[in-house]
Order: sequence, then C-alpha cells, then structure tokens
Amino acid sequence: MIEVRELVRRYGDHCAVNGLSFTAEKGKIYGFLGPNGAGKSTTMNMMTGYLAASSGEVRIDGIDITRQPEKAKERIGYLPEIPPVYPDMTVREYLMFAAALRKVPKKDRKNAVSELMDRTGITEMADRLIKNLSKGYKQRVGLAEALINDPENIILDEPTAGLDPEQQKEMFDYINALKKDHTVILSSHILSDVNAVCDSIWIINHGKMVASGTPEELAQMNRPNGAYEIEADGTREQLEAVLKAVPGVIRIDWNADGAAIVMTDTDADLRGTLSRAVFQAGMTVLGLARTKKSLEDVFLALTADETKPAHEANPAHEMNPASAKDGDSSVADGKEEA
Repeated sequence: MIEVRELVRRYGDHCAVNGLSFTAEKGKIYGFLGPNGAGKSTTMNMMTGYLAASSGEVRIDGIDITRQPEKAKERIGYLPEIPPVYPDMTVREYLMFAAALRKVPKKDRKNAVSELMDRTGITEMADRLIKNLSKGYKQRVGLAEALINDPENIILDEPTAGLDPEQQKEMFDYINALKKDHTVILSSHILSDVNAVCDSIWIINHGKMVASGTPEELAQMNRPNGAYEIEADGTREQLEAVLKAVPGVIRIDWNADGAAIVMTDTDADLRGTLSRAVFQAGMTVLGLARTKKSLEDVFLALTADETKPAHEANPAHEMNPASAKDGDSSVADGKEEA
C-alpha cells in the first residue's frame, strides 16, 4: 500500500506539486494522468524517495519514506521513463549487479535473474550489450531491474513511451499480471494507455488533483445531460428542422460522416421521442445511439482551460531525479545519463 498525504514540492516560487493526497492498495492498477508539466514525474520521484518533498508525507506499507528511506525503498520497484541502465553491460551482468544492490541473497541471485529474464521475455538477449538493444528491450530490462527483489509496490513512469503497438500490448499484458500480488501505479499522458489497463485513475493538473475514480465513474461525472448521434435518409436541412423542434434539444452539430449530434438539456432518455419525430416527418432512422464522453473528453474538460505550455510548467528538475540532493545508492542513482 502507498499512502500520500498533502504532498508539496516547490522550486522557488513555482509549486510543481500542490497538496496531493491519495491511497493505492494492493490488487489494483492506478493511473496517473495529466498533461506534460502537471507534476506526475515530480510526484513519482517523491514517492520513490529520489526527491525530497517540501512538505507532506509518503508512507510505503506504513513506513515513512523520509524517516526510514532505506527500509521503505526496499518495498518499491521503480521504472523511470528512461531506464537508468548501464549500456556497456550485458543484460545478465546488469541484472546481477542490480540484484546485489537490491540486497537479493547471493545464493538466490542467479535464479532470480533467470526467472525475471524469462518473465519479461529477454532471455534471448541475456548476453547482449544493453546499448545494442531496441527501445522495447531496454524497457523490459528496466522493468526486470525494478522487480529484481520482488517488491510489493511497483511504480512505472511512462512504461510504454517509444514502444510500437505490439510492444505496448506485451507491456500491458505483463503489467496486468503484476496487479494480483502488487500495488501498481503507472504514469502516462497517453489516455488510451491509462484507459486500457487501469482500475482507477487520478487526473492532476498544475500539481493538484482535479478528479479521481474508475474510467466509468469519470465519464459519468463529466457526461453532458444528453447527447445523441442520429442518422436518417432525409436531407441535412430536413433532419435538423425536425430535431430542433423536439422539446429539450438545445443544439445540433454534425460529425464527419454526416450524422447529426443532438445536444439536450435533460437527463431523460430521448431516443424514443427523437425516432418518432423523424418517422412522423416521413424519414427513416438509419441509426440512433446515446453517446457518452470518452476519457479524452473528460481529460480535456478538466485540464485544457488552465494548462500552461510545457516549457512554463515543467522545470528541468521534474524529469531529473538525479539532481535531487537526497538520492540514495540504489541502481537508478547517478546513471540517468547512461
């Protein structure tokens, strides 16, 4: 379990994270969603102990990461957006090195590395230099390193960045398999990623939590009173005139396929009323469906109005945990440029 309470991180006058609070429990995948510069990576760096919070608290399985950092970090597996791997090591050498740093008992290291290479599909790359691997395989090596000591809490920052569709599917399949025995948090600004794999979603903007819930709950919360897509065999002018006369209809838009998008001011289901009106006007209904907002619609509604350009909202520190003064001696430290 990961508990975050009133977390704040400031860079001078800029507040990158502003009072975030949430709890992540075992058996679920949580998605951190927000535009570039929203504070996702800064929050993850504080959760994993790579960056000190200005104020607030992070507890990993009840352990305060500020007061007992070494003990707390033993319970976290972290995959940054750019895996901090040594390019001149082979995959096997690097994972053996990571196992030693993560305090895996010496007698268990060889088996742990072999098992993780098999689980992440990199066994055939075991004796290749990491610098010669594709982006997808480097991501797998980074994931194997994050899991080398079998931590209960897994934090993944943009785990599918740069992967092709097949590699993305493989990564998601593996992440889904992890949730049975782990707490999993992943960060992304790609909405399809989050919607595909997450049980619960946190949307943040300018360092603040603006919404949280399941994908279905978020869509329902932000759904318009009523929206319908309707196709008929009449002309656009005929159909628009009929639909505008239906009580409750406030606007008619048109999509690229020529279907009418009917916006209403009521929660009542108007499908029957709309279809009867079209039929009585001498037209045939070719298609009628009530529409719902997608996660993309929700995201844009919650963040678009206030989102700043990335160069204003994303200080260099946010993507560079190695710049923090409170870093530990774990595998990721000091190798961000490798």
